[in-house]
Amino acid sequence: MSEYVNCKMCPRECGVDRRYKLGVCKASDKIKVALASIHNFEEPCISGKNGSGTVFFSNCNLRCVYCQNFKISRDGFGKEISVQRLADIFLEQQARGVNNINLVTPTMYVESIIKAIKIAKENGLNIPIVYNSSGYEKVEIIKKLEGYIDIYLPDFKYATNRLSTKYSGVNNYVESALASIEEMIKQVGKPVFDNNGIMKKGVIIRHMILPNNVLNSKMVLKKIAEKFKNNVLVSVMAQYFPSGDAIKYPEINRKISKEELKEIEDYLIDLNIENGYIQELGEHEEEYVPLFDLSNI
Repeated sequence: MSEYVNCKMCPRECGVDRRYKLGVCKASDKIKVALASIHNFEEPCISGKNGSGTVFFSNCNLRCVYCQNFKISRDGFGKEISVQRLADIFLEQQARGVNNINLVTPTMYVESIIKAIKIAKENGLNIPIVYNSSGYEKVEIIKKLEGYIDIYLPDFKYATNRLSTKYSGVNNYVESALASIEEMIKQVGKPVFDNNGIMKKGVIIRHMILPNNVLNSKMVLKKIAEKFKNNVLVSVMAQYFPSGDAIKYPEINRKISKEELKEIEDYLIDLNIENGYIQELGEHEEEYVPLFDLSNI
């Protein structure tokens, strides 16, 4: 697979030959997945009553120190499968009656995913496909997905590269996320829903509030409001809990507070951001993390 020989699938542009050597993301040239499940904890317009047909890919090109899917994103737990098997998984998910196929952390495997989508569509796949990523993407790669992806679900984690360098080890996150999201919107347009409120096309930008980083969240939301206006939905997540290597960073080694969430809620009103979702603060945020056990792989 040519794109994996001199890999530049993400803004890190490692340039390694993934057939023989692993880059920063730790992905080889083989597809690796950890779970295919019906997920009911996505945004209401994604999960609905029938759930979202998630496929969780192993490894990650961003590798945040606090990642809540640490087991698969940084430890690389999963099983290698063929393109044909991935296409079959898509069809099996559709047969379960889900609203969509939800590709979680797919960036490293885009070329293989496109091939699998082609095969699955030739065999009857007809539900929307969601590209669920960290936002750390290259515009050239997102352009390759045009016509294959119906819904983009990118994170917009940081407003400054100082924070992205500290917590994710990349110094070009902000410009990469902004440019790739702009391309996503260009491809799929404003959000479109069916009669039951389930999204069929569009972009939802996610942002997770980090403890002691309310200013970052405000800056992110301001950038979204100024640059993308009403062309996207915004999903503000309050589910953060310390995971992975967060213990090494005292300022993020706790859950967010009621006061921090309230400050963000008030700021959303000030920005007149009305289209989207904001999570309530819970007591068991860990329950949002799936059990990665190779089910349905």
